[in-house]
Parts: sequence; C-alpha cells; structure tokens
Amino acid sequence: MVDSKNKVNSIFIRNSIGLLLSIVVSICIQTKQASALPHEWVGVPKSEYGEQLWDRQSIKRNEDGSVRVLSKFIPKTKSEITKDILYTMDINCFEKSFRDVDVSIDELDINFNDLADWQDPNGDKLILGVIGQVCKVEN
Repeated sequence: MVDSKNKVNSIFIRNSIGLLLSIVVSICIQTKQASALPHEWVGVPKSEYGEQLWDRQSIKRNEDGSVRVLSKFIPKTKSEITKDILYTMDINCFEKSFRDVDVSIDELDINFNDLADWQDPNGDKLILGVIGQVCKVEN
C-alpha cells in the first residue's frame, strides 16, 4: 500500500513539473512575440535588383552618434533561395557610411556584431536611399 502511494506521488510530481515547465516555456514564447513593436516601413526608390525598406519605428541613436535602423531588402525576383533579407544597419550620417550589424531572414533570430567594419555604399542606390532618408529624419 505504501509503495503504490509513493508511486502515485512520484508520478504526480513528475507530471506537475512537466506541466509547469510547459507553461513557463509557452509564456516566454508569447512574451517574446508580444514585445515586438509594429513596423512602419518606408521605401526608398527601387533599383534593378529590387527594393529596400527601412523601419521608422526602429531608429535608435547609438552612443558613438551613429544611427541604428532595421532595413529590409526585397529582391526583384524571388525563389526558394532568395527571400526578404533583414538588416540591422548602423549609419554614420556625417561620413555617409554604414555597417550591417545583423543580417537575417527572421526577426526573432538577431545576433548583433557591433565590431562589423564601416563601409562606403559604393554607389548602391538602395543603401544610399536608406542613408539619406534615415539621416534626414534623425537630423
């Protein structure tokens, strides 16, 4: 009788812990999704390669004076391989340079690389459009 009572208690405790862990994981996932801010995408003039948008809601001033913004490239032709690409860009408005501190296809998969090198847009109309518009809004 005592053995069967201990087994029942053991099973109850194990199931309770499993249920509690499931609830905690579920709440964490919902909280992460709910904390995402809505986007206010602004487009720059399209190019032969596609279009580039930047999110007005994501603009943030960095400690070094540069501006961080979320940007999205939408290729002109889409396939299984080419998808919309999200860039978190730092922009130096004074030097008209940029660096991609994160590149992903999923907003929940963000891995910042604050050590990325600053780059010249090298005539890229889409990047120049983002730099011009973001710097106009920020200054």
